[in-house]
Amino acid sequence: MKIEKLRPAFQDYLWGGTKLRDVYHKDCDYPRVAESWELSTHPAGESRIAGGEYDGLPLSEYIAKAGGQVLGSHCTAFDRFPVLIKLIDAREALSVQVHPSDEYALAHEGEYGKTEMWYVLDCDPGASLYFGVNRTLSREEFRQRIADNTVLEVLNREDVHPGDVFFIRSGTLHAIGAGILICEIQQNSNCTYRVYDYDRRGADGKPRELHIEKALAVADLSPSRPFAEAQAERPIPGGSVRQLAACKYFTASRYIARDAVTLTVTEDSFLSLMITQGAGTVAGPENTVDFLPGDSLFIPAGTGQITVSGGCTFVATAV
Repeated sequence: MKIEKLRPAFQDYLWGGTKLRDVYHKDCDYPRVAESWELSTHPAGESRIAGGEYDGLPLSEYIAKAGGQVLGSHCTAFDRFPVLIKLIDAREALSVQVHPSDEYALAHEGEYGKTEMWYVLDCDPGASLYFGVNRTLSREEFRQRIADNTVLEVLNREDVHPGDVFFIRSGTLHAIGAGILICEIQQNSNCTYRVYDYDRRGADGKPRELHIEKALAVADLSPSRPFAEAQAERPIPGGSVRQLAACKYFTASRYIARDAVTLTVTEDSFLSLMITQGAGTVAGPENTVDFLPGDSLFIPAGTGQITVSGGCTFVATAV
């Protein structure tokens, strides 16, 4: 099977900036490019194959034509493509929000819940985000603080730096702060409940919708477990690797290739490569693909050995 380069779908949410176009040269003419959905079969924004035999096909159609074996045996545990990978440019802070569990989301929204991981690519000096609550809250206090616009007082605020990792379990209150560029790896879901949005107005001039009752039903109001899931960097031939997160939905690792790094893509799972720095090539048994910063590559399950060459940094994700 051949390595495929992907073309993302874009979102122009009001808090977005222009770094995805200015830094990663994303081909998008939106005034704001808040998110690029780099690996996605979600109907709200599906990535497409860029070049080759399947050029222009939505990722879901490519999978249907190439055959389900390109996903790997681990994906058979899910009734739909399990992962969504994004680049996020938060020029302004995102709303305080929470994602439901699979059980709640399937019962109320018809899609899966959302557990996600943030890998901070870059940020402005002094940038911060919110992650969980700073003490145990009752549902009554949480409701009152939403009404009083004092929710931020009881959230855990974290300063951020390039390379930081945050693992956001479903039910965890959170908000990406202004001036942060993130690679997000998440469940294939777009289910979000807003709690607080700084009294911002949407394009219609009205305050954006909040989802208070649903948020009250799913939010974990006890202090969250430590956010740093990543392991220490370890050397490998040609570079180094650092596991960022591992859960039943995905495993993600950051690789730094000084020269050439070899990985094996087994029949267990496809491999997604998100190039965050540097340029080079990925060579497999059937083809070689060039890449630049911001490129997203899909390597089918069972491809075997691939070699990533050129000084670069990338995030490798599998199921």
